[in-house]
Amino acid sequence: WGDLRTAFARPVHSIVALLGDRALSFVFGDTRSGRHTFGHRFMRPGKIRLTDSEGYLDALAEAYVLADMEQRRAVMQDRMKRAVGQAGGHILEDAGLVETNTNLVEYPEVVLGRFGEKFLELPREVLVTAMREHQRYFAVVDGQNEIMPYFIAVNNTRARDMRVVAAGHERVLKARLEDARFFYHTDLNVSPDQRIESLKSVVFQAELGSVYDKALRIRKQGAILCRDLGIGKDVPARVDRAAMLCKTDLVSHVVIEFPKLQGTMGRIYAQTANEPEAVANAIEQHYRPAYSGGPLPATITGAILSIADKIDTICGCYYVGLVPTGASDPYALRRQAIGIIQTALDRELEFSLAGIIHAGMEMFGLSGRDLDDKAEAVFAFMQSRMAYLIEDSGIPRDLAAAAISVSADNICDVWRRAGALQRMKSAPDFDSLAVGFKRVVNIIRKADPAGTADSKVNPDLFGDPAETALHEAALRAREGVLRHLKQKEIDAAFTEIGGLKPQVDAFFDTVLVMAEDPALRKNRLALLKQISDLFDRLADFSRIST
Repeated sequence: WGDLRTAFARPVHSIVALLGDRALSFVFGDTRSGRHTFGHRFMRPGKIRLTDSEGYLDALAEAYVLADMEQRRAVMQDRMKRAVGQAGGHILEDAGLVETNTNLVEYPEVVLGRFGEKFLELPREVLVTAMREHQRYFAVVDGQNEIMPYFIAVNNTRARDMRVVAAGHERVLKARLEDARFFYHTDLNVSPDQRIESLKSVVFQAELGSVYDKALRIRKQGAILCRDLGIGKDVPARVDRAAMLCKTDLVSHVVIEFPKLQGTMGRIYAQTANEPEAVANAIEQHYRPAYSGGPLPATITGAILSIADKIDTICGCYYVGLVPTGASDPYALRRQAIGIIQTALDRELEFSLAGIIHAGMEMFGLSGRDLDDKAEAVFAFMQSRMAYLIEDSGIPRDLAAAAISVSADNICDVWRRAGALQRMKSAPDFDSLAVGFKRVVNIIRKADPAGTADSKVNPDLFGDPAETALHEAALRAREGVLRHLKQKEIDAAFTEIGGLKPQVDAFFDTVLVMAEDPALRKNRLALLKQISDLFDRLADFSRIST
């Protein structure tokens, strides 16, 4: 072992440094650079002297090292295609596995192997995972995309007899599949309710109880969501059952061996136990999205279960202080929050975000100020994720802030308002309109920072026609805005507000808001507060850059 302090990802055996045909000399660690490199360790061992930099790739290729990654991938895929043709099938598409194997070898050699047909009784996902995760083998499928009893293995060395190599791979895979088959059949002997009971002995998090406790909380959140969404009929019962089953595959032998199959095996075991198909699918879907840009829950039951699970995890982590930082997010709370938002948008689920956060915190026994503080922290965290996603969709940061800051309780509504605000901003007179609206908001906030001022207007105190015109226009606009909001016609609601611009401009041109007469001043502030309150139903115009 070296005792050097120099760090590098791999052991450094040689360094080639050429500028044209000239060798550059320097030392890295205890290795001096030069014009010598090495070929394939077994197929062409020994030094290779390079005369110039242009000959580098060709010289290595002659020594059975394909240094160019694209060339290596192309050669590997071409050889895989030829090998799988012998079985009359084709490779099950797996871009990630292609990338992995490309980076595991220097000179790809491919063999076709076969396994016993008895293993085809295993679920497709188990077969593919057993081949992929442990052995980096490619599964083979027929024209109907059904798994065939073959596999493709990629080697880094060409042997004298590749049939011997294939036989070695077959022996290794057979042992893996025998284990998987044993685990699967053992799991089938356990009923869903027995697995539910087993969750009591599995710790979710030291301060948050067992996975069984979590399942109970998911169940409660699912019921709350169903109620808020006005979903009746069979869905609440399916959500209830799926909530209790969604984590049970964590105690199965197959998932313990292949953790990536969590959710998938839950669906399979639920199906074999004759649970309703909607319940089985929801169990698999509640983990979605599993990664950025991954598929979202495809059913309403799966969507509700997914949101209930994720909000419970977020609330629980905030309850015990496991808050994401710039350097750490061990429970992937950012991804969980984004999953909630994307699922709500995808399924157009309109529920109270503050409501489920409050309920989530109550489930941990919080009340009073403690509950409010924790719930507010989670809500602020969710707002930050909304802002991130809105900006990521191409809407400027100031518009995202304007939409979120007035209300973020209904996720779908936030997106409708942010989108409408962006469309409104494209109008040629938007900047001048926003300036007047921002003035309204800023005056009210300065005069009434606590937001407790009365907005009741007395028309008898109007002394300028501009006051009357603005008041009448505001009443008409309010009626239109409320009507359009009820119909979710957000663009039309913004148009109603935009129609106030002439009256707002005229008001500021001729009326002194902060009049010496206290009664006039209070009445004019009340009029502006009516306008400001109307704005607050849509956006905080003071946040918009002009």
